[in-house]
Amino acid sequence: MEQSEKKTGGAVSDVGAWAMNVISSVGIIMANKQLMSSSGYAFAFATTLTGFHFAVTALVGAVSKATGFSSASKHLPLWELLWFSIVANMSITGMNLSLMLNSVGFYQISKLSMIPVVCVMEWILHGNKYSREVKMAVVVVVIGVGVCTVTDVNVNLKGFICACVAVFSTSLQQITIGSLQKKYSIGSFELLSQTAPIQALSLLIFGPFIDYYLSGKLVTSYKMSTGAILFILLSCSLAVFCNVSQYLCIGRFSAVSFQVLGHMKTVCVLTLGWLLFDSELTFKNIMGMILAVVGMVIYSWAVEVEKQAANNTKGVPNVKNSLTEEEIRLLKEGVDSNASVKDVQLGESKV
Repeated sequence: MEQSEKKTGGAVSDVGAWAMNVISSVGIIMANKQLMSSSGYAFAFATTLTGFHFAVTALVGAVSKATGFSSASKHLPLWELLWFSIVANMSITGMNLSLMLNSVGFYQISKLSMIPVVCVMEWILHGNKYSREVKMAVVVVVIGVGVCTVTDVNVNLKGFICACVAVFSTSLQQITIGSLQKKYSIGSFELLSQTAPIQALSLLIFGPFIDYYLSGKLVTSYKMSTGAILFILLSCSLAVFCNVSQYLCIGRFSAVSFQVLGHMKTVCVLTLGWLLFDSELTFKNIMGMILAVVGMVIYSWAVEVEKQAANNTKGVPNVKNSLTEEEIRLLKEGVDSNASVKDVQLGESKV
């Protein structure tokens, strides 16, 4: 009975973390669309805005620690924090440059390629293997999202290089989040609180130069209005929830699961864009979204099948490598509870 309650509580926490990520991610996209579009407030400084996001996230972490709301952090080696921050900032810069230099179609394809790239990197770095059902689900999701998002595809050398850097660094960043949490037994919010200040400082220093290269405008020349300030504050507030939930999701699931289920946000963004911003929603978009959702359902089923198969396997340490850290933890709790031994739970944040 106690074990059943633990599993139910874990499932509720998983759903809550995922719901927070989807809602905050979609919300920040909508807020940034209004803030950065020419029909809105034309704040065309994406990298600097990301620096604001991490600055507010770092501030929330510091206040939380000072007030005792969060526990004392386990200090990670400085070189680990610097390494992670460099990879994360390369991801942000690479994505911005890829969007600027490539067509929207190729940009979307590069984002879709993150799923197989993450799979290959987890196989190389951690020896993870995936069942036929999981592979099939990944293919269905990629095809579905590709159908509803990819339009024209134009490629140039600079854009291709930036896209490769963006895909590699983003995939490595997401894998590293889970690895650091496991290696140092550190919670997601603790990890985010230690990495956010470094990212904020570096992005606020170099961000304006990157934005000048991207837009040809200096952030200091932008004339702030009350509306722009309000939307910047809204964007930063949503970014805190987005960052926290991202770390939570990757810690609870895996980088692959985060990528696959993350495309639900693409479906939500397309739908809300149609409802709120009069964006065109064609039959092709609708069919692609349906196919993507079907793929996500298949993926969830495939992961559950793997979990049940592992539960029927006596040798827990030798279960399938495709299980996530959270699933392995739950299995260990099940075995240890029979021996009256308690296990230590691992946490996460976002993204």
